[in-house]
Amino acid sequence: MKRFQKIKFLFAALLATLMLNPNVSQACSACYGDPSSTMSKGLRWGIFVLLSVVVMVLGCITTFFVYIAKKSSTDTDTPTDSTDKV
Repeated sequence: MKRFQKIKFLFAALLATLMLNPNVSQACSACYGDPSSTMSKGLRWGIFVLLSVVVMVLGCITTFFVYIAKKSSTDTDTPTDSTDKV
């Protein structure tokens, strides 16, 4: 157990050192640089593509559940009488 605590402490110290290092904590060139540069345009297109994929997947999941709900409601609308069977 003490070994795990030592590893955990060393990991936390290393993470704190990296986070407090001023060279590491500077903004990336896409955020810090020219907004009309090709890197910023590529970043915007990348965000747009990723968001569109997420929206499409969520739309498909929603469509599936709407389909299941409609199918189950049409199945329950048909009455079944067990007394009519001979």
